[in-house]
Amino acid sequence: MLAANKETLEISNIKINLIKDNSKVKALVSLVIEDSLALHGIKVVEGNSGLFVAMPSRKTKDNEYKDIVHPITPEFRKNMQETILEVYHEMSAEPV
Repeated sequence: MLAANKETLEISNIKINLIKDNSKVKALVSLVIEDSLALHGIKVVEGNSGLFVAMPSRKTKDNEYKDIVHPITPEFRKNMQETILEVYHEMSAEPV
């Protein structure tokens, strides 16, 4: 039986590894949802319009990238992106 839907799932843990070179990938992210599901391989990427969160993906035989895992609801996507970018900005502002 499926559990009742919640407004949004809780991100219970997040780990961000900053990348300090000139790459467009600025950080690698792992997070835990509801103390039950770990996601690895999420990236913070510098795009033409600023930073964005890229989900783990694989390259197809047609040289296209397809997400392996991704949020289904807009509410969780927004919550996840905002949380990741907030923690990224806090970490990247710290002196090394």
